[in-house]
Amino acid sequence: MDLKEMFDPEGEAPPATPAATLVIFRNCPEGGPPQLLMVQRSKEMRFAGGAAVFPGGRVDPADYELAEAHGASDDDHREELAARIASIRETLEETGLAVGLHQRPSLEEALAARAHLLEVGTLAPVLEAMNWTLDLDGLIPFARWRPKHKEIRVFDTRFYLANLGTGAVDLLVDATENTHLFWASAAEALRMADTGDIKVIFPTRRNLERLALFDSFDAAVAHVADYPSRMITPYMEMRDGVPWLLIPHDAGYPVHGEVLETAARG
Repeated sequence: MDLKEMFDPEGEAPPATPAATLVIFRNCPEGGPPQLLMVQRSKEMRFAGGAAVFPGGRVDPADYELAEAHGASDDDHREELAARIASIRETLEETGLAVGLHQRPSLEEALAARAHLLEVGTLAPVLEAMNWTLDLDGLIPFARWRPKHKEIRVFDTRFYLANLGTGAVDLLVDATENTHLFWASAAEALRMADTGDIKVIFPTRRNLERLALFDSFDAAVAHVADYPSRMITPYMEMRDGVPWLLIPHDAGYPVHGEVLETAARG
C-alpha cells in the first residue's frame, strides 16, 4: 500500500474504535491565557505511547447503555451521548476530576467516586451512589477526528470542551495508563513539544494550535459557533516531491498540516 492510498480521504475507511476526549479549561492562577489539562501516556501503551494528550479513551458498551437511559433518540444521538459519557468517565478515572455534572463535587467526593469507578468499571453505579446527575449539554463539541490509516489502530475520536473555572482541585494520575498530569496553556504545550519536553501526535498538535487562538473559554465557544464540530480525516499531498499530511482548510484550524516525515501519528 502506498502512502497516498493510506491517507486518501475519498477511499474506503477502515473500521474505527469510537473514542472521546475532553479538553478541560481552567483560569490560569497567574492570569493570562486559560490552561488545559493534559496527561502523559505511559510509553508501554500501544496507542500514542509516551505522548501528552487530553484525558479520554474508548467508548465502552456501558456508556451506550447509559446513553439510552438518558433518552438517546436514534443511533446518531446514542453515539453522541455515549461519547460524552465516555469522556466524563475516562476523565474521572484518569485524573480524579469529576466534570460534566450538575453538581460541584468536593475533592473528597471526587476521589471517592474515582475509587468506586475503578472498582466497578462503569459510571452508572457511581452516579447513583454519589447522587450525581450528568450535565451532558455542558460539554461543547469541538471536533471529531477519524484518520484513515490502514496499517495502524484507528480511533474515531470526538473532542469536547469543558470549563472548570478556577481549577482549584487536586488531581490523581491513573498510573496504569499515564505517568504525569499537568496544566498548561495551549501555547505553552506547543513550546514544550517544540523543545522536546513532551511528545504530541498529529491531531493533538493541530488541536493545540487551534486552542491557542482563544484567550478564554467563552472565546472558544464563540469560535465553535462559527466552525461547528465536523469529521477531520487527514490526507496526503505531494508538495515539491515531499509528502505532506494535511487536514481541510475550512474547519477552523490555523495550521493545516506538516511534512509527513515529522508528523507523529501515534
